[in-house]
Amino acid sequence: MTATLTQKAALVAALNRQQANTLVTYLNYKKYHWFTFGPLFRDVHLLFDEQGAEVFAMLDELAERSLMIDGTPVGDPADYFTTATVTPSVGQLSVRDMIAEAIATHDLIIDEMHQDAETANNAGDIGTADLYTRLVQVHQKHRWFLREFLKKGDGLVS
Repeated sequence: MTATLTQKAALVAALNRQQANTLVTYLNYKKYHWFTFGPLFRDVHLLFDEQGAEVFAMLDELAERSLMIDGTPVGDPADYFTTATVTPSVGQLSVRDMIAEAIATHDLIIDEMHQDAETANNAGDIGTADLYTRLVQVHQKHRWFLREFLKKGDGLVS
């Protein structure tokens, strides 16, 4: 099945949104990594760095997938913030708030990737649907690890 022009435009727009979301998420992670403090400093500091690196690795995959389907990825740095649905982190945050913000970001991306995979499947683009299926699992794992820090409510990340 070949995607219609309208379907293809929707696929490229979704890939561009996810590409932009990926970069903003990565930048948020670097902020969290740099400003982590407290009794779990080492663990949280390293986790933010590890998860940020895994998110950053998605950037090329999303941009190149757009190119593979004859689309144009986001190229100009200024366009990332207007294309993304992920909000850049602002201000000084507690570690708990950084973790909560990261979880909310993953929730948003996971929901969007589910919708985007369905759009790709409906357009007959199993390659793009597969990309989302793979990447959403990474976001789900990140969210799981982050949620574990907040589960006990013992104040270690307050």
